[in-house]
Amino acid sequence: MKLILTSTVDKLGIAGDIVEVKDGYGRNYLLPGGKAIRWTRGNEKQIDGIKRARDAREVRGVAHAQELRAQLEGLTVQIPARVSEQGHLFGAVTANDIAVAVKRAGGPTIDKRSVSFAKPVKAVGAHVAAVKLHGAVTAHVPFEVVAQ
Repeated sequence: MKLILTSTVDKLGIAGDIVEVKDGYGRNYLLPGGKAIRWTRGNEKQIDGIKRARDAREVRGVAHAQELRAQLEGLTVQIPARVSEQGHLFGAVTANDIAVAVKRAGGPTIDKRSVSFAKPVKAVGAHVAAVKLHGAVTAHVPFEVVAQ
């Protein structure tokens, strides 16, 4: 089955790549998950748009990644959350919460898939999230979880 990837898939390719996969993998995982679209001549024209969007989001090298790291590490990020009387969260802070809070704090747009935590954040207070910007550059973004 010939597909066009719409997002990055580990060990397969990046957005905009045309890949050949087994029918079951494409039908059961890639297509329903929105990670790919069927290849046709008409859809092949969409590749340019996908690649332009990817290039706009992509970090343009180590120097650019280091600039973004300095910008991210200098931000004051607060995440309001519902908490119990003991200070524990109802749920946990997610990578998407971090990405949205960074943007709201005036930082650059980051991909939620590049955010990771040392351990799940389930309490009020100061924490740190790691954001992988480039193969060699990782930013450590300090954030504070506050009661809503």
